[in-house]
Amino acid sequence: MTSTPIDLGRPVAGDVVELILDDHRRFETLLRQLRDASSDRDAVRRALAALHVAHAEAEERFVYPTLRDDHAIGDHEAQHGEHEHAEGNQALLDVLELTSVAGEEFDEAVEELSRLINHHLTEEELTILNPARSSVPAPALAELGAVFATERNALIDGDCGRLENVRAIVARAEEQGLLDEAEED
Repeated sequence: MTSTPIDLGRPVAGDVVELILDDHRRFETLLRQLRDASSDRDAVRRALAALHVAHAEAEERFVYPTLRDDHAIGDHEAQHGEHEHAEGNQALLDVLELTSVAGEEFDEAVEELSRLINHHLTEEELTILNPARSSVPAPALAELGAVFATERNALIDGDCGRLENVRAIVARAEEQGLLDEAEED
């Protein structure tokens, strides 16, 4: 099945906060397209999967640890961000596993995915990106931006959003207890 190619951007450098915000706006656009029954929903969900996995993995591997080391954020903020990424991956998996991109079941899965991603974007911008802006020097944000962009792009190039990979990521999150219901928002 041929589908519409969707541009996820290929940043190579920049302030990490701005690069993350650019991806946040891409998430919002992709979610709008996923809700639109006239769009190529299969292409959109695959693009969203690639972006979500690449973005979250790059943040968890490089951004959160660096901001924690720089005392811009605490352990709680980083752990909560990882928990919300895991929730988003679970909801993403639910959307990817559906055989049809039409109907009530798909719409409900997309609604849950949208709710979780939008909550995370708002919270991350307030509790992680704002502290990074105010307490990390610009050269360090630029250096981190290059690392984030390189990892993000490499993951997208490696087809990180494929169904089998998202399943493995969700299984790993379950093993690590990141999907426990006890986590508070």
